[in-house]
Amino acid sequence: MDSVDFQEAEVPAVVVGDPPKNHWRDVHILSFAFLLIFLAYGAAQNLESTVNTDQDLGTTSVGILYLSFTLFSLVASPMVRLLGSKRALVLGTTGYWLFIASNLKPSWYTMVPASVFLGFAASIIWVGQGTYLTSAARSHAKDSHLHEGTVIGNFNGEFWGILATTQVIGNLISLALLRNGKEGGSLRGKTLLFSVFLGSMTLGTILMCFLHKRDGKREDRPAPSANILSSIISLLKLAIAPLRDKRMQLIIPFLAYSGLQQAFVWAEFTKYIVSPALGVSGVGAAMALYGASGAICSLAAGRFTSGLSSITLIISGGAFLQILVLIWLFLKDSLKTGVLHTVYPLLMAMIWGMGDGVFNTLLNAALGILFRHDTEAVFSQLKVWQSASTAVVFFLSPHITFQAMLILMISALCVSVAGFLFLTLQVEKTFSSGN
Repeated sequence: MDSVDFQEAEVPAVVVGDPPKNHWRDVHILSFAFLLIFLAYGAAQNLESTVNTDQDLGTTSVGILYLSFTLFSLVASPMVRLLGSKRALVLGTTGYWLFIASNLKPSWYTMVPASVFLGFAASIIWVGQGTYLTSAARSHAKDSHLHEGTVIGNFNGEFWGILATTQVIGNLISLALLRNGKEGGSLRGKTLLFSVFLGSMTLGTILMCFLHKRDGKREDRPAPSANILSSIISLLKLAIAPLRDKRMQLIIPFLAYSGLQQAFVWAEFTKYIVSPALGVSGVGAAMALYGASGAICSLAAGRFTSGLSSITLIISGGAFLQILVLIWLFLKDSLKTGVLHTVYPLLMAMIWGMGDGVFNTLLNAALGILFRHDTEAVFSQLKVWQSASTAVVFFLSPHITFQAMLILMISALCVSVAGFLFLTLQVEKTFSSGN
């Protein structure tokens, strides 16, 4: 029995409606809708630094995007409570659609406003995703009389496994449509590429509309009040309430690191490791391997999850893999000749993707298992810390050396693992004393 089983007797954070729902069906729909949306956005983000180079428009836009994402994540929880998770998911897709559309006519007047709005849209779509998936898992566990931790792990494993394939599909599409161009492809190739991406996002938005609604009455939702300001303040208090929980305080370093390690791949690894060894065309191959290994590990991690103890063991394995890559990068100067010079960036991308797949799946599963109340607020905190750390990398990258970034990454990973291990011990201690 896992250490958090004692929490299963508590009242679920989301009460589903009376009509029966096919919970696995909703997970499939949610996963493939995100696949269609993020195969376009992920590939577009990878290309921003090469297709929009005028005055660093692409890189600056992405930095603004994640800064906006961080700020709006602070209020995403009350927004999702008011909208409901399904409406938040559908509304959130509009920001991604607008951002891709702005790339058809890239300028400071189109991309910067689109980036700011995407920060808002991303905050509610990701809080909505975490809330919706956790609600579906809890409902399925209850209806089928299954262990809740196992179901949460399985649902997150499928979602993050399918989402990780966006790096493979999106980069292959980019490679196919831009293969004849230089520095991001010809104007015709870019127009065709972003038009295809818009079509993919439109299909993803339509698919999202077929989700069942999963928001019922909430005991912790503030009652309607004539004083709108009081209602907003009450909702904001609920949004920051998780910060007072010691468990959240201990897991925050890992939430931040999960954003750091993704931004490190996008902003640093491809620039300093992949491009010098394989050229710009090799970035697509490396990111495809990164996505493929992440997809496999996400699915596997979800299947082996049964509770906090198993999560801790698998996350430690993912951290070990990324530590190996970071140490390997310190030794890269001695690996500049021979076949290894071509192969090792691809191997690093694959190993790093394995760790990324583990973190994406199991951090979301851990939050779903540990925090049964205030689900929106908990996943809002996840995105606050992830997006803030991602923005830090994009803004810090031009001003520090690659070696300094490696030191930052190693330090952050060590602190994160230590905090998570201590969290596990604290929960185990609470469970033991409760018996």
